[in-house]
Amino acid sequence: MPPRWRHILWVIAIAASVALWFVLPATHTSSTPTDNFTYSQFLTAVDAHQVKTVTINPDGAASGGLVNGRNYVTRIPADLAGSSLLDRLEAAKVSITAASSSPSLGSQLLSWLLLLSPFLLLGWLWWRMSRGAGGALRGAMGVGRSRAKVFDAEQPSTTFADVAGYEGAKAEIAEVVDFLHRPDRYRRAGAAAPRGVLMVGPPGTGKTLLARAVAGQAGVPFFSVAGSSFVEMFVGVGAARVRDLFSEARKRAPAIVFVDEIDAIGARRGGSGVMVSNDEREQTLNQLLSEMDGFDPATGIVVLAATNRPEVLDPALLRPGRFDRQVVIPLPNLAERRAILGVHCRDKPLGEDVRLDDVARATPGFSGADLANLANEAAICAVRAGRELLEPADFEEARDRIVLGRREGSNVLLPEEKRAVAVHEAGHAVVAALCSHADPVAKVTILPAGQALGATHQLPLVERHLYGEDYLEDSLAVRLAGRAAEVLELGQGSTGAANDLAEATELAIKMVREFGLSDAVGPIGYPRGGSVFLGSSEPLSSRPFAEATQAAIDEEVARLLRDAERRATSLLDGHRDSLANLVDLLLANETVDGADVYRLVGRSEPEGAGGETMGPHRSAATPAA
Repeated sequence: MPPRWRHILWVIAIAASVALWFVLPATHTSSTPTDNFTYSQFLTAVDAHQVKTVTINPDGAASGGLVNGRNYVTRIPADLAGSSLLDRLEAAKVSITAASSSPSLGSQLLSWLLLLSPFLLLGWLWWRMSRGAGGALRGAMGVGRSRAKVFDAEQPSTTFADVAGYEGAKAEIAEVVDFLHRPDRYRRAGAAAPRGVLMVGPPGTGKTLLARAVAGQAGVPFFSVAGSSFVEMFVGVGAARVRDLFSEARKRAPAIVFVDEIDAIGARRGGSGVMVSNDEREQTLNQLLSEMDGFDPATGIVVLAATNRPEVLDPALLRPGRFDRQVVIPLPNLAERRAILGVHCRDKPLGEDVRLDDVARATPGFSGADLANLANEAAICAVRAGRELLEPADFEEARDRIVLGRREGSNVLLPEEKRAVAVHEAGHAVVAALCSHADPVAKVTILPAGQALGATHQLPLVERHLYGEDYLEDSLAVRLAGRAAEVLELGQGSTGAANDLAEATELAIKMVREFGLSDAVGPIGYPRGGSVFLGSSEPLSSRPFAEATQAAIDEEVARLLRDAERRATSLLDGHRDSLANLVDLLLANETVDGADVYRLVGRSEPEGAGGETMGPHRSAATPAA
């Protein structure tokens, strides 16, 4: 219902018009009787002392007041309005005033327009309010219109050639574009174009980049909009914008609509048992569902969407007929990382000894955005060193900065702290080198970076997809080897093992609770909830098992950690000389290459299938002491 107070607007309009009437003199004239004198009658009245005041205008018009209270008007000939007339008026003691010309027709019209403006403005506002407050504001501000950016004549410059790797994903999306280009080819085979393609994957893997590449190669109108731009403070805005978006897409069909971060509007709707819900967001989702495949489905329109939270999307949005295809964009593998680095380094001058294969092998788990940042940080490191060519050390420093943080000078540590860090990192490195199933050691350093006082880099030679129990047990031993070395060499532990203990405990919990690798608990799995790609901590109230099961899990986790610590201590105790030599080498050089670690423990450096090792560049290897 329109607000009742809108009727007060008429009172405000009347008061404003009355005020303007007194302010604008051109809108009203005097009510005093006025006599129209000829010039002779005017002179006669002056001589008879009947004229009290006179106002002379530049055009010869004159007016004023008489002694009897009446007004008069007259016109003075131009050749007679001289000093003689003024002397005559002064002799008759007439008050003389010089004035400008009378208001013109334009000024009078403007004055009347200003006088009526309160009625026009407030009357229009009253009419809009009478139609409903929400609809009026939406119509007045245009918030019900879609905010999609349209790429029609000017296509983005990004193409599939700029997207390295992901050949399978590019083939699926390119097939959708081919549907729009040549629909008859598929129609003859009885194939229908997919309504939607949902791209899911971790952040930074290139989902939005693929959409830009589709826009650059589609050759059809491309609508790009973010999921967060649909819902605002006004009720019904989201559904109105969805309607407007698909209405514009139908006018330009065939067309592609890209919705980035669709989880902002496509989240699962609340059921009857849900206490809290968002009706506005649900109405926006309902409108999107009906536009994609409802009573009047959109034809000639393909919807591309991207999200890194597919688990929160509504099942009605994921069914065939709406999003027929789900394309997973995972983290790139070794070959794809090499190709992505080639794209980001093609405009950067690289030194002759830079091997992008080594850089790609040293960056497992990096996304496409991480690799782009790595190449940029390497260029910054080169500029900081006063060079224009990028060297292997620049990529290594850039990787450390991304993984660990900004590198600090070694003088921030006290001598006893520096030795403790060296013992800790040497323990990690020696046990990692002695465990046959652990990832090979690439580098050990005691230079502080970020919150880490030192680091032991382990880099896999191959891409792993499954992790056996032997690999996990070796990983636990390596994580607890730093603390074991401190207790063995220094006689006590320190706070430097806090992060290692947290990571080891997390891995042991997963082994017992999720992977079923405990004989005492058995082959059960209680996976933690949360996002597939973003990760999340488990709420305290979501434990799906009894107290006795929790106690058994705690006992098994503690057993795994104690066994791993005893194993690490046993390995270090049997190689005390290698541990001491590595500690001395770290204190002398601060950074030791992985090849030197294997040389100290008396083992050969692991090699991959092609004979390559994990050392980023053998020229930087420090000779063993």
